[in-house]
Amino acid sequence: MKKDIHPKIHNVVFIDTSCGAEFFATSTLKGEKKREVDGETFYEIPIEISSASHPFFTGKQMFVDTARRVEKFQEKMAKQEKASKTRKGKAVKKAARAQAKKEAK
Repeated sequence: MKKDIHPKIHNVVFIDTSCGAEFFATSTLKGEKKREVDGETFYEIPIEISSASHPFFTGKQMFVDTARRVEKFQEKMAKQEKASKTRKGKAVKKAARAQAKKEAK
């Protein structure tokens, strides 16, 4: 059997940054910070969403927006709505044609 082909396993604590929940586990990931709990050393690994904060598991809507996705979407929709007000749609063009037809008669 080959030696040293498997990754090292470490004690870690995953910390949900949105609600503060902590999950103790073992993982091949290593964090920058360490924490001592009951005489054992754990690497701290921050995560954005876990089962403690995900709407599917909690049953309540919670916005966790670290990349400004919601604001970007709202800005995009506002820009589109503003452009649609200045643009002439099919109904306006159809009414103008009908009016021109009436005037021609």
